[in-house]
Amino acid sequence: MIPLVGYANRASVRSGEEICFKVSSTSERPYEARLVRVLCGDANPHGPGFSEVEIGATVDGTYPSRFQPVHLGSYARIDGAPGIGDGGIRFRALIWPTLPGRGRQALITRRDVAPGRGASLAIDERGAVSFSLGDGSRTFTAACEAPLRARCWYEVSGGWDAAKKRVWVAFKALRPSLFDPAEGSASVDATPGRWDAPERPVLIAAAEVRPGDGPAAVGEHYNGKLEAPVVTRIGAGGEESTFAEWDFARGMTTQQIEDVGPDALHGELVNLPARAMTGAGWAGRIMRWTEAPGQFAAIHFHDDDIYDCGWATDFAWVPPEGFPSGNYAMRLRCGDHEDHIPFAVCPPKGKPTARVAFLVSTFTQMAYCNFDSPGLEARTRQRIAEWGACPYFMEDHPEYGRSTYNHHNDGSGICFSSRLRPNLNMRPRFIAATDPKGSGLRHAAADTYVTSWLEHCGEPYDVITDEDVHNEGVELLRAYRCVVTGGHPEYHTPETLDALQAFIGGGGRLMYLGGNGFYWKVAVHPDLPGVIELRRAEGGIRLWAAEPGEYYHAFDGSYGGLWRRNARPPNRLVGVGFSSQGNYEGSYYRRQPGSFDPRAAFVFDGVGADELIGDFGFFGGGAAGFEVDRADIELGTPPHALVLASSEGHGPMFRLVNEEMLRQFPDRPDSEILRADLVFFETPKGGAVFSVGSITYVGSLPYNGYRNNVATITTNVLRRFVDPTPF
Repeated sequence: MIPLVGYANRASVRSGEEICFKVSSTSERPYEARLVRVLCGDANPHGPGFSEVEIGATVDGTYPSRFQPVHLGSYARIDGAPGIGDGGIRFRALIWPTLPGRGRQALITRRDVAPGRGASLAIDERGAVSFSLGDGSRTFTAACEAPLRARCWYEVSGGWDAAKKRVWVAFKALRPSLFDPAEGSASVDATPGRWDAPERPVLIAAAEVRPGDGPAAVGEHYNGKLEAPVVTRIGAGGEESTFAEWDFARGMTTQQIEDVGPDALHGELVNLPARAMTGAGWAGRIMRWTEAPGQFAAIHFHDDDIYDCGWATDFAWVPPEGFPSGNYAMRLRCGDHEDHIPFAVCPPKGKPTARVAFLVSTFTQMAYCNFDSPGLEARTRQRIAEWGACPYFMEDHPEYGRSTYNHHNDGSGICFSSRLRPNLNMRPRFIAATDPKGSGLRHAAADTYVTSWLEHCGEPYDVITDEDVHNEGVELLRAYRCVVTGGHPEYHTPETLDALQAFIGGGGRLMYLGGNGFYWKVAVHPDLPGVIELRRAEGGIRLWAAEPGEYYHAFDGSYGGLWRRNARPPNRLVGVGFSSQGNYEGSYYRRQPGSFDPRAAFVFDGVGADELIGDFGFFGGGAAGFEVDRADIELGTPPHALVLASSEGHGPMFRLVNEEMLRQFPDRPDSEILRADLVFFETPKGGAVFSVGSITYVGSLPYNGYRNNVATITTNVLRRFVDPTPF
């Protein structure tokens, strides 16, 4: 475990609102907390340098250390259920196991660990289905001989036949394979005493493995899909009565499971397993779960699911009236250990304090939260030690959950991500990749290149987040003359795109200073704060793909995937869209005829006609690279948009994005579409958009102490964009 680490309950806060900090420290000594404003997050001693300012706040001080664990693994919990009784019983479910043979995995359980009473339908260590009944002195277990096959649907059941005094278990393949048993069963003689555990909860996809309450007592997490769990009482004469029958097709957008049995034993899902997944009855004819919920009534559980770490609050802070907006962090120190918990302070609602707003990409930060990039450690450890950068690697710390760019332990893609846990790769001084020509920053740390440039310009600015924009709409943006993005605003909801479109359509000015932006569609939960859902549907650069039939979000029923596949390519909003991805390296731009149009004269004031733009920088060594966007009228770039400059000189590892490849070769030469474009266009009511089309652009801003043509161009645009004169 990391010796000192924490997170906050919110991504942004305003004066008068409370933000809570949750900290885990393994030390026996107290730790120190200080509020700091983060000015630059680059640890590179050859770059602009890491910079933070201690603010001095009432929350500053020392706090007692305490270790707070993380409990991974999803399951369903039914509290307050009555006693099942000590007569005959049958557990039944439909399952699609993904890791049979990877340890014991519970399916339906109710047991009291201390006395050893209870019943459990499970997959045993061999991968075979089993049923166990314990009465406190003995445990009777029946287990099938044949193991289950991964990613196949089975009906599994087990129970105690009181009349025959037998514990039994059985399975039946719903789509039998030619090479595996289609069915199997087993039984053992049993004469149990009192076995019911009425004081304990019923669990689905997990079991209580140690005394106590809460997630610390739960283990044996199941990996796979499960649907239609049923518990049936069986009388001495063979008569049956339903104890509970949970229908996962009901309440699909919630974290509740509904019991359609006589006692309405509804339950709660823990740690956000995936709902609206194709079930045993799905035949591929219907793709949208809202049209036939019963065919999508499976829940996919994982032993590494995580929503909220659930840590107790160590201390809280309320920004006083008039506290300046900006990027802040709660800096924690204890001995040689240090951590920063980043957050934004926004201006009071409806009361902006500047003409410019910097838009923090919190949805993108959530999508990349704890991105585990295997092999990164060996290439970067020496640099981290030399620079004093953030020392932790996600491959060393899976206990905090991974990102939507990673896979679960069972190989399925991670479609949920939450900020209610430590987000290690969004810390200041975090090195995301080995960068021989630069600092290796991305996301939150790289975006401080933008805010440090704003500080250098002397242009006052507020900080807002896209989560705030999602909740408050265009009214939040209308308070500003100019909105500036960071280097990678990739993930958006319909609400954020609607707000940005309305902002520029109403005369606002937008500076998109990044690449691969406005690319993936995400959904937010109607009830749970701080979590996004991502279904990586057809197309797009992606490290995993959603299963067929699972392209629609469970949170809201909307189609997932690329915004381009949802009829909103980024070109329509900002004039450029994702075109190519390559190595972690940057090239340069060359001015195009559009840069000499009188409409764009203000952009290049002080820049020579033949200057290469951005053939330098702390992000890949150049302003145009890694992930680049191009203008394309066919994809929605406004016809009057000016292409001011285009990149060239990209290395052989740069490839077109998948959505450009409709056959083995693209329809157009790479030279026409493999590029970053610098674009400017005017919008109705006097507004305008300036887009740079490159994720590495921001790394060139601070080069040579901000005395360079990238900073000059960007500052020229900023000055004109805050000028009230309509375009």
